[in-house]
Amino acid sequence: MNKIKVGIIGGAGYTGGELIRILINHPQTEIVFVHSSSNAGKYLHEVHGDLAGETDILFAGGDPSFEYAEVVFLCVGHGEAKKFLEATKIPDRIRIIDLSQDYRLLQGGKLPVINGRSVVYGLPELNRNEIKSAHHVANPGCFATAIQLGLLPLAKAGLLHDVYTTGITGSTGAGQGLSPTSHFSWRANNIQAYKTLTHQHLGEINQSLNQLQPSFSTNSGGEVSFVPWRGDFTRGIFISSQMSNDLSGEAIPKLFEDFYQDHPFTILSQSPISMKQVVNTNKCLIQLEKVGGKLVVHSVIDNLTKGASGQAVQNMNLMFGIDETAGLQLKANYF
Repeated sequence: MNKIKVGIIGGAGYTGGELIRILINHPQTEIVFVHSSSNAGKYLHEVHGDLAGETDILFAGGDPSFEYAEVVFLCVGHGEAKKFLEATKIPDRIRIIDLSQDYRLLQGGKLPVINGRSVVYGLPELNRNEIKSAHHVANPGCFATAIQLGLLPLAKAGLLHDVYTTGITGSTGAGQGLSPTSHFSWRANNIQAYKTLTHQHLGEINQSLNQLQPSFSTNSGGEVSFVPWRGDFTRGIFISSQMSNDLSGEAIPKLFEDFYQDHPFTILSQSPISMKQVVNTNKCLIQLEKVGGKLVVHSVIDNLTKGASGQAVQNMNLMFGIDETAGLQLKANYF
């Protein structure tokens, strides 16, 4: 079988580096170029030290050549993907997977468009069939992925009302550019709440929940109230979502088991979960706790794999009709 020819725009950041790490070990892909304006001419391993001895590819600069690519991943900052696509002519035959937030939200109730083609929201546990036939995909946000996977089965059953969510993420979630809150001296032995009730992923979260439960919206009293936290670690997201729920403790797990029975990366755990179980993997682990009339759903992912590059590769696998798990059978960094 011919390998899928892959191009990467913005290959010098955390998501670009993680995508390269996955793809060079993927059995059915070949990287034909990795573009970085600031690192053109350098070896990939000069920027991503974990790739030493793995590849001799050089970063490309200037105008990217799409001659051999079949799919292009956009690993650029929010707002930059749309600018890049407006300024760059990409052949119509090429499929695009955008890891920014630029094409995640409906526009006037319709799917956004790239080069005249609709862009599907790339959460496989929600839109797998649509992704299989998509030409372009918008990869979900990391917090959005972890929160949605904890709530989708309840939305399908029409059980969501007000949801109160807290979540903590590692420093890689802030990107590679330095800011006051990403320096080691600030992060070490420190946590902080930020973007309280205003995080940019709330739009896509509510959009997906409304897809399964149209009655869940701010107009009818249902809302996700989200307080994110910055944590003193590098990778991973831990989410806890609390809500009222009158179902029995036995009925709720069945909703989750039935919803995710055909989804290989989302797993319901019968015991307490931790981030170390998922870091370096494309998994989402979910744990349920019922106390009286309250339900708490805990969910954990690696923000750079299931929350970004791993999920992007999962989407690529679906788009090209190959095994959904190809290249993604990764073991957690548990010790």
